[in-house]
Amino acid sequence: MAVPPADDVTEGKLLLAEYDRIKEEQKTRIGFRDNLLYFTLAAITAVAAITVESGQSHLLLAVPVISLVLGWTYLVNDEKISTIGCYIRDKLGPRLAELTAARDTVFAWETYHRDDANRTTRKRLQTAVDLFTYLALPMICVTAFWCSRAAHPLLVAVSLAQTLALAVLGWQFLRYTER
Repeated sequence: MAVPPADDVTEGKLLLAEYDRIKEEQKTRIGFRDNLLYFTLAAITAVAAITVESGQSHLLLAVPVISLVLGWTYLVNDEKISTIGCYIRDKLGPRLAELTAARDTVFAWETYHRDDANRTTRKRLQTAVDLFTYLALPMICVTAFWCSRAAHPLLVAVSLAQTLALAVLGWQFLRYTER
């Protein structure tokens, strides 16, 4: 790729190029995050089916591990998606508006879509879905394990550690939820 002459590179062009790149990153992260939810549900379903088929209830302890790893990955991506939006709204947009002496908000979509009257309800429902998927489902599996004959002391200790880790993950989901 040829490098343009220095005269062709302006701060405005650099900011627009940055905007394009971080929007692309945001789009990629959104797709990855959303697919993690589906993959988590599929993995939990597979473990449950194998457990029922084999009758080995200790296999249910794989569900908290799956939920912790994928849930943390989901949460990190969700946080980065929000951070990108915040950066565009709070830093990049105002800087570009200042350079161009724009009268209106630059990248107005970044604030416009947040003013939807149903946004709070949607965010709360999404948090409920996230908590159900990454906290409630694995806890159902842990509880089923506790109620089984396979609940040996070492595995119970492992399941208690998993429960604590799931509680931390749930707290992180609530902590990072945008209001």
